[in-house]
Amino acid sequence: MEAGIVEHVFEESDPAVLLMQRMCSAARAEACASAARLVAIGELVALRVAEDGGASDDWIVDAHDAVVFEIAAALGISRAWAASHVEYAYAMRMQMPLLGKVFIAGDIDEAAFRAAVFRVGLITDHDVMAAVDAKLAVRLPRWGKLSRKELSSRIDKIIAQVDADGVRRRRDRVADRDVYIGTVDNGLAEISATVFAPDAFAVSERLTALAHTVCDGDPRTLAQRRADAFGVLAAGADRLGCRCGRSDCPAKGAIASAVVIHVVAEQATVDGTGGNPGAMFGGDWLIPAEMIAELAQTARLRPLVHPADAPPEPGYVPSRALADFVRSRDLTCRFPNCDVPATDCDIDHTIPRGEGGPTQASNLKCLCRTNHLAKTFWGWRDEQLRDGTVIWTSPPGERYVTHPGSALIFPGLCAPTAAVTAPTRPVGYVDKTAKMPRRTRTRRQSRAATIAAERSANRHHRTAPPQPPCVPDEYLSYLDTFPVDQDPIPPPF
Repeated sequence: MEAGIVEHVFEESDPAVLLMQRMCSAARAEACASAARLVAIGELVALRVAEDGGASDDWIVDAHDAVVFEIAAALGISRAWAASHVEYAYAMRMQMPLLGKVFIAGDIDEAAFRAAVFRVGLITDHDVMAAVDAKLAVRLPRWGKLSRKELSSRIDKIIAQVDADGVRRRRDRVADRDVYIGTVDNGLAEISATVFAPDAFAVSERLTALAHTVCDGDPRTLAQRRADAFGVLAAGADRLGCRCGRSDCPAKGAIASAVVIHVVAEQATVDGTGGNPGAMFGGDWLIPAEMIAELAQTARLRPLVHPADAPPEPGYVPSRALADFVRSRDLTCRFPNCDVPATDCDIDHTIPRGEGGPTQASNLKCLCRTNHLAKTFWGWRDEQLRDGTVIWTSPPGERYVTHPGSALIFPGLCAPTAAVTAPTRPVGYVDKTAKMPRRTRTRRQSRAATIAAERSANRHHRTAPPQPPCVPDEYLSYLDTFPVDQDPIPPPF
């Protein structure tokens, strides 16, 4: 049989064809909308920076940060994600305008544009950047859908032709070592770590040793005891608490801890008679009731008292009891879309003390230091209700509402507290001549230094002779015990 091309002719009314067309049109519209969002962000940043005129360049929270706060609140995203939008909007406006036009037309998607912007981030010469921008604007739409690795590789090849030191090197495993902790569910968390092999083996052996400090009546498996031993390891203790339940347990004993983890729970749950979960400061860490009851057996307990109609306290700094209540009610920073745990926040007077604001629950809330500075120096206004609800007004006049983190879990903590009686607050921006913490170098200087350091490392990597992986001296004797072909530390790839 003679080979040939088999064609399938679709009718215009074929439902599959119509659905494919709708899908592709929606994808293109999505790309156009993403680009339009970055264009608007770029124009907003330019407006705010022009209004500032460079006056805040050495402020810890500068004009760039101030507009990031506005964007995060308006889009309902985190501050980090808003800052990312600002960086890519700047690139579209100033660094890669030709590729930006391709993106605006919907010929590439946001992922491709972001990949390109990141890969060219080390180019410092304006003419080189313009040349790379022109090439990518022509070629990137023709490449179609590529994997992230293949897309990065093709972009790097274009950069390498004009700027060898501008190609981002892939980090090796030694440089990328880190410990990651993520939420699972039911009060559990997952730990993932890339560390030096000797440290990993030492931790494993230590967990096993701790797991064997209980008596034979402990109901847990060895694996469960090793997992539970992580908390003991963090506490710096030398034994794991036994769960056999026997009063004469030979392994019974208190475990001293130098680490404090704050958990809020109802008294019935602590007593083991309630079923409501507890919460860790940070908002999304719920602890099952049975785990709360178990932890309560060895934890230090501190009662939490609702201040109800208690009068204002005389000092500026709230008492420990009042601060504990505010942190437990809020759980996180109360600025829009901020999830910094309350334990890492300042206790802020909604009506400033200098304007007659009292130190009482209805006038206190948690703010992380960065957002505290944003409120003080960048024109954000806030109004607090008796149940802890905070109504924010941004510098342009947009309003946002945040509710205490305990509202759904412990609604009793949000019962109204005493009303605030204070003079009417003045309207307008806070005097920016007030003292603001200063940077040692401006944002632009820090960025230039970071780029220069990475380019220098690239140049050294290209020109220096190959070297073996760098291993700390304290591991050399350990490595000597392994055959050459069984090196426990993997080579950098």
